[in-house]
Amino acid sequence: MGLCSGCVCVCVCVCPCCHLSTSVLQDCFEDAFDQIPVASRMDLKTSIEECSMALNLVLNNKFSEALDLLKPWSKESMYHALGYSSILAMQAAMTFEHKDIQAAMATIKDALHTCQRFRKKSSMVESLSSLVSKQSSDRLKEEEMHAEICYAECLLQKATLTFVQDENMISFIKGGIKIRTSYQIYKDCQHVLSLVEARGGDSEALRQFEGGVKLGIGTFNLMLSLLPARILRLLEFIGFSGNRNFGLSQLREGAATHSLRAILSAFTLLFYHTYVCLILGTGESNLTEAETLLEPYLHKFPKGSLILFYSARIAVLRGNFDKAQQKFQECILAQHQWRQIHHLCYWELMWCHSFLQQWEQAYKYAELLYRESRWSKAIYVYQKAAILSMMSDEEVSRTGENVVELFRMVEGLKQRLAGKSIPTEKFAIRKARRYSAATPVKLVIPALEMMYVWNGFSIVGKHPDATEGLLITIEKAEEQLCTDPSPSEYTPDDQCLVQLLKGLCLKHLGRLLQAELCFSQVLASEKRIRYDHYLVPFTLYELGLLYKQQGDVAKATRFIEDAKLNYKDYSMESRLHFRIHAALSSLKTSPVSTP
Repeated sequence: MGLCSGCVCVCVCVCPCCHLSTSVLQDCFEDAFDQIPVASRMDLKTSIEECSMALNLVLNNKFSEALDLLKPWSKESMYHALGYSSILAMQAAMTFEHKDIQAAMATIKDALHTCQRFRKKSSMVESLSSLVSKQSSDRLKEEEMHAEICYAECLLQKATLTFVQDENMISFIKGGIKIRTSYQIYKDCQHVLSLVEARGGDSEALRQFEGGVKLGIGTFNLMLSLLPARILRLLEFIGFSGNRNFGLSQLREGAATHSLRAILSAFTLLFYHTYVCLILGTGESNLTEAETLLEPYLHKFPKGSLILFYSARIAVLRGNFDKAQQKFQECILAQHQWRQIHHLCYWELMWCHSFLQQWEQAYKYAELLYRESRWSKAIYVYQKAAILSMMSDEEVSRTGENVVELFRMVEGLKQRLAGKSIPTEKFAIRKARRYSAATPVKLVIPALEMMYVWNGFSIVGKHPDATEGLLITIEKAEEQLCTDPSPSEYTPDDQCLVQLLKGLCLKHLGRLLQAELCFSQVLASEKRIRYDHYLVPFTLYELGLLYKQQGDVAKATRFIEDAKLNYKDYSMESRLHFRIHAALSSLKTSPVSTP
């Protein structure tokens, strides 16, 4: 799945930075979209109930109706303000349209103003930390407690769109400050919750507050725990810290409650298991937990596009590509208000067909993405060209495309996010430069290389027939390189790429010794590599995972640490460091073996 700087395209469905007020999912609200009552007053209890109905509307693909329900009270009720801004923020993050981002930002500012009116007033400072230090938390009204949670959530929305909206470091710093403020509010709310619970407090409003605290604390701990140590050390200096197990436990507890935000805790866990573990981790997902979390919502919202999307994604990760394609098509047909959800499906369908080497169908979805989605034109064009490179001349001619011209377009389409170039765009631009010369030097199996960039081999490896098919394609490329009568300056790089991908296929087919030989061949050729320097640290990492699979923890750690400490300034470096962090964390919990 395509993610900006690792995460944008998918996050918009479930990201805690863009979340909607969620539902208690009680039977009395399941059919709320059939008849929406007009509230004549708006206390805390009523606002939470109405936002429950609004979420059910969203989960039933009634996006406009949800906005219509929330808007009338969005300037008076903190929960209506939060829900209304959340829907617009989610839409803006998916469309990348300037007008949508501007509208969402204006709404979030209004929501922050609304929440601020309900927050505890203080003549000195307005943070909960000061209130707690003065032992005045017992005087916090339920409404004020909820205002803190809603305010923190709105800050995260604003921070997310601040990153997207402007392309400069000032915006990046402003977004970071908002995130830190939100994080501090959640920590203070957690402390208030513990004090209230210690006094035996128990009410529906408190349970709803608890759901918000678990969602925020759980999400922050989980996401911070993903960061490589060198980054986390800097963040700890300014007050951030992350514990993965604690974060997961908080989200699981939140998902098991009947609070307004229960489904957001569930969706955050789903996002973690189905995307984060794949793109920023080793590819080891807890799909059993993901299926258990999704099951009750599949029954309550069988036609809900977001629910169908996650059902399809789990099928992809199970290696059941036929079922996944069927579910993605159901998701597309389920609604037409938000075509951005279609784009998420197109991206996944493109990869499903790529895993099966159904290149013409994969090209169709890459072309749809290029024409309709604004996320990254550079990556879409590169993806189109890479897929066409896997097809015969006759198949390419039927598309009417010029592969060389497509590759030459890539660099001119690059964009920036939070003042930074998108890493996958930079990678695609570097690779496409081989076509800028008067006599282009063709890339070797570029679609399979991009498959590896998105950690797709850990997915296709669960489908032995598809893995065998990829191995055949890779071995054909290997033979062509070996018999090429006029090798180019890129040939050593291409040979190492082929050996890395061949080793991955062999590993997933259980042919571990042969896989080790392929990886070792890449390392032995390190000094011959001229351009694709990322191949060596990534190969060291993969070799480490291979030794981990064989139970040799000491050897696995040594090779992965080598990749971490002895290489820098290569393509996709940050992504590899995330994966290295995940791998070393898992090795610490593995039993020690004797080499």
